[in-house]
Amino acid sequence: MLKKFTLGALLCLSTALSFAHDYVVGDMTIDHPWARATPPKAANAGGFMLLNSKSGDQLIAASSDIAEKTEIHEMKMADGVMKMRPLATGLVLAPNQVVKLAPGGYHIMFLGIKQPLKEGDQFPVTLTFAKAGKVTVAIKVQAMTDMAPTTTQHGHN
Repeated sequence: MLKKFTLGALLCLSTALSFAHDYVVGDMTIDHPWARATPPKAANAGGFMLLNSKSGDQLIAASSDIAEKTEIHEMKMADGVMKMRPLATGLVLAPNQVVKLAPGGYHIMFLGIKQPLKEGDQFPVTLTFAKAGKVTVAIKVQAMTDMAPTTTQHGHN
């Protein structure tokens, strides 16, 4: 009986861990890296996640083999028009402040993707921080309609 219980507990734990894909590097946390699935002929895609550094840091670069070029971008309203631009000097992470990379805001831009992103797939992205150095994370591809991770699937917002 104990063996069956232990096996069942391990299966539940492994299932829970497959949904949680958070990273801790020193005092930096990278929470739920994800991207939306893309239409068949899409040229670009975005990557999203939550970043938090207890002591502060700066995301200075990103790279991935899925695209010809990978950049850190910002989208914001300017004079009633939504504008997107690369952040040439990166993204500052103030101490103990969660920085949200999400649709319509800061994000990782994959320019010239080599193939469509399909729901359920995942791919590596290397993030370079001024203090934490290089960190490779797995981006999980979610549905085209997703705006952010769901609490029922991933245990957090």
